[in-house]
Amino acid sequence: MAKLFRAAIMGPPGSGKGTISKRIAESFGLQYLSSGHYLRESIAANTEAGLMVKNYVERSMLVPDHVMTRLMLPRLEQLSGHSWLLDGFPRTLTQAQALNNLCQLDLVISLNIPYETLRERLSDRWIHPASGRVYNMGFNPPRVQGKDDITGEPLIQHDDDKPEALMARLRHYKDVAKPVIDLYKSQGILHSFSGTETDRIWPYINSLLSTKVQSTSACQTQTP
Repeated sequence: MAKLFRAAIMGPPGSGKGTISKRIAESFGLQYLSSGHYLRESIAANTEAGLMVKNYVERSMLVPDHVMTRLMLPRLEQLSGHSWLLDGFPRTLTQAQALNNLCQLDLVISLNIPYETLRERLSDRWIHPASGRVYNMGFNPPRVQGKDDITGEPLIQHDDDKPEALMARLRHYKDVAKPVIDLYKSQGILHSFSGTETDRIWPYINSLLSTKVQSTSACQTQTP
């Protein structure tokens, strides 16, 4: 039986977390747990937590810690026998401490991407709101401009992806992420990667995980 492996990935908006997370999940047999996916799923299901989430999302507000932990921790408890990778949680020190009380992470990846690269990526980023699918007009455009590949529904550009809002988002990310990064650094599990291209960062992440994940061939990705 493979040893269970639990990891998280952190990075500012536009850092390529989603792309790298999917590569990790596919390469190493980890369950990919996106907080954004769970937020959308809970809203669609009209759960109690989902109604709370919807209230914040509709007002373009960050979902507070107590709602995020209420949404995410039960999911992780259901996956107690699985290896997984978290994307988008924990975002804050309070969330990280709540997660620590449930389980100990083996590895945290932090992506450090220059501001100019983030600005260029986000100015080209368009999103399908219902599914969360992300397109980039530079390197991952939709087949039909302005339309989602799967549903054909219109794509939108978030106001906070526009350059005038980006600096404030990045400043907020740095302020909130720093205590989380410091926590994981003190635990000896933080690994930071810097660069401007996901394809150039990926080999280093792949090499690190190859030394960390044990018996990955026995660890199968399963959907709960």
